[in-house]
Amino acid sequence: MDNAQGRQDLTREIDERRESIRAYLRRARPKRSLLTNISIIASATAAALTAGPGFGQDGFNNAIASIFSLPNSAVVWQVICVLASILSLAAAICTGLANSHNTAERISTAESASAQLEGLLAALKYGQLPLDEAVRLYQEYSSKAAFID
Repeated sequence: MDNAQGRQDLTREIDERRESIRAYLRRARPKRSLLTNISIIASATAAALTAGPGFGQDGFNNAIASIFSLPNSAVVWQVICVLASILSLAAAICTGLANSHNTAERISTAESASAQLEGLLAALKYGQLPLDEAVRLYQEYSSKAAFID
């Protein structure tokens, strides 16, 4: 079945599949970056918050209490601990979300499948590949990104 219509149909299928992969990547990359950035910033901020009381001890707590006119320096430590806990929790949640769906692996797989489909498309367009072999390769490359609708 090596005919022009078959090649056109397969070319269209490849183009549609590549577009669905590109759409997935447009959604997945920014989401992964956002989760990673939130995790890094929240972790670093939590560490920075606890550094002052950790190194400065009572002197740090007393200085902050006087700046904010707090009656008791223990409030400083309590607020810092609560904020650090919230930030650590946010970092853990973002890291968990990013890793729970194997986002990085899926992005890499999608990029690889797209590149393979692009190469297949070029070989198909320039007649370098018999149609039956092109169909087999299309199925193979496409199945790698089966998680993409």
